[in-house]
Amino acid sequence: MQKEKLLIVDDDEDLRTQMKWALATDYEVHLAEDRQSAMSVMLAKKPDVVTLDLGLPPNPAGVEEGFAILNQILDKYSSTKVIIITGRGEKEHALHAIDKGAYDFFYKPIELDELKIVLGRAFHIARLEKEQFELKQRLSGDTFEFMTGTSQVMQDLFSMIRKISTTDAPVLIIGESGTGKELVARAIHRQGLRKDGPFIPINCSAIPENLIESELFGHEKGTFTGAHTQRKGRFEMAEGGTLFLDEIGELPSLLQVKLLRFLQEKTIERIGGRQQIEVDTRILAATNRNLEEAIKAGTFREDLYYRLNVIRINLPPLREREADIILLAKTFLERYSQENRKKIKSFSGKAIDAIQGYAWPGNVRELENRIKRAVIMSDDKKISLKDLEMEFLDIESERVTLKDAREELEKKLIIKAIARNENNLTKAAVELGVSRPTLYDLMDKLQIPR
Repeated sequence: MQKEKLLIVDDDEDLRTQMKWALATDYEVHLAEDRQSAMSVMLAKKPDVVTLDLGLPPNPAGVEEGFAILNQILDKYSSTKVIIITGRGEKEHALHAIDKGAYDFFYKPIELDELKIVLGRAFHIARLEKEQFELKQRLSGDTFEFMTGTSQVMQDLFSMIRKISTTDAPVLIIGESGTGKELVARAIHRQGLRKDGPFIPINCSAIPENLIESELFGHEKGTFTGAHTQRKGRFEMAEGGTLFLDEIGELPSLLQVKLLRFLQEKTIERIGGRQQIEVDTRILAATNRNLEEAIKAGTFREDLYYRLNVIRINLPPLREREADIILLAKTFLERYSQENRKKIKSFSGKAIDAIQGYAWPGNVRELENRIKRAVIMSDDKKISLKDLEMEFLDIESERVTLKDAREELEKKLIIKAIARNENNLTKAAVELGVSRPTLYDLMDKLQIPR
């Protein structure tokens, strides 16, 4: 299990070393002796808890530098718990730090056993706040199993997942790269009867052809050079749970036969083995390829296709979820602002226009990665076109009729106005120069979810 990260900021090298030695068993400990090194660690490691001595270079006899670091941490990494280390004669400074937002203070000389208790409590609070944020995201009315969307196509998808989760039938998930195929597979698993069992994913295109058979089906000892022990494959690892075969269209022909046999008989055979092993595993598969074309080309078995295609889910590309784009963008902004301890709350108007107008060929993954990078690079309170690296974006126009162009423009203007006004339809109507009933009529006409 990964250790939680602790930063110790103190100009006393002996004390830093002593504290690291005492705390390294419980935490991943990082050290800093001044403001520059402390903020470098904050940027690179993002520790959840910091112990901070107020007396630091260039004026270790004063507290100005310590308070400067405290202000920077709380400004850029607001959820970090900062514990002030101070002398007993400087209680007023410690109380002032608490008033500014520090989590707690601790007197010198340091009693390690007492400090461990204070640290444990700070990390516990940090964990609770993170879990609360994740739970809020998961239970949001716009969110289902970490997927966000108010568009009708996404609401239909959520409903479909709930229905098919109670069965054990194979599912084939079709969608472009970046549309969230693994998220859908995980949602089906978590909503179903196998939720307490393992969820084992494997990308069929990411493993060399000469290794993937062993990865999937395992091997017996001595089967080939390097097979020093018996090894279970992903099918057996997913016993009682779900095996997710991503990029199923890249599965080699020989393994397509073995997968078909499993779907028919619920048994596998390890490489080098002679025993048929019964395995209780549900199969979910996904691809961004056209499997019907692959069947015509002779690279994918038709009988396997029909075995997998008992239930089919078609994931829409992001460009067909226009009503969700700004909602997703704001969700990612909130997530990565908290993760990077930044107080970025919104996008500039031009940034919203660019996000809404771009075609997003990489779909939700591209949107998420672009906003994640923007949050990391931004020094402002709002994300700009420059932060998004979209200032020179050239959006190609399509040949459409005047009626279609007018409706498309109206739809974009209404969605942008609603987004700018935080879903307040009255304010959006005022901005657009129409009455609220007229806005409702337009939204219904243009199929914009309320």
